[in-house]
Amino acid sequence: MQGSANLNVMIKAARKAGRSLAKDFREVENLQVSTKGAGDFVSKADLSAEAIIREELMEARPNYGWCAEESTEVAGIDPTRRWIVDPLDGTTNYLHGMPHWAISIALEHKGEIVSAVIYDPTKDELFWAEKGSGAWMNESRIRVSGRHRMIEAVFATGLPFAGSSDLPTTLKDLARLLPATAGVRRWGSAALDLAYVAAGRFDGYWERRLNVWDIAAGVLIVKEAGGFVEAINKDGNVLEDGAVLCANEPIFDTFAKVIRGA
Repeated sequence: MQGSANLNVMIKAARKAGRSLAKDFREVENLQVSTKGAGDFVSKADLSAEAIIREELMEARPNYGWCAEESTEVAGIDPTRRWIVDPLDGTTNYLHGMPHWAISIALEHKGEIVSAVIYDPTKDELFWAEKGSGAWMNESRIRVSGRHRMIEAVFATGLPFAGSSDLPTTLKDLARLLPATAGVRRWGSAALDLAYVAAGRFDGYWERRLNVWDIAAGVLIVKEAGGFVEAINKDGNVLEDGAVLCANEPIFDTFAKVIRGA
C-alpha cells in the first residue's frame, strides 16, 4: 500500500484503535443480556479509541489542529492543518452488538480534505483516499457504481430518532424517492454509507444534521472514486452545513432534484 507519510500515520492509528474497539465489542455482545452498564461501557470504549488515535496522530504531527467527536477542538501551531476524527461512527450499532461501525479520520489542509481513512474492523475493510490519487478499499481501487437508471439504484440515508425535528422532511424525501428506486437502506453509520457509495455498493446517499467528523473522510473518498458530492442546499458547504447528498454522475442530477424537492 503506497501513500503519503500522513496517510500511513492515519492508517496505523485507525487499525490500532480498531483492535481496541473490536476487543471491547466482544464484551458488548455479552452485555446485551443485561439492561445495566452497556451504554457506559460503550462510552468508555469510544473515549479509549479516541485517546489511541489522538496519541498516534499528535505524536506524529504535534503541530496540527484537532477536531473530534469526544473532545474539545484544539487549534494547531500550524493553522492550515487539522485532524478530523470520529473514533466510533455507528455507536448505536456497536451498543446493540451489530457489526456495522467504523473509525473515520480525515486530514484537512487550508479548509480542504486531502487525506481520508474509514476503517471497518469487523469486516477488516479499510477505505482510503488522498486528493488526486483515487480511492481504495484495502489494496483494490474502488469506483462508484455505473448504474444509469434510478429504478435500478439503491440509496442510503439516516432516519431521525428520539424526536429529531427533521422527521417531516425525511418522510417527504422518502415519499418522493421510494417509488422511483430499487430501495433505500438505513444502516446507521454515515461514514460507511459514504464509503459504500465510493465502492459502488450504494448508488447514492443523503442525510441532514451531520457533524463534520461524520462525513469529512467519506466526502473525499466518494469524490476520488468518481462520485459527485454537494450540500443539500446547492449553495451550501457540505462540511459546514452537515447536509450531504452524493451519487454517481449518471443519476446525480435526477437524485438531487428529488431530494431538493424540485
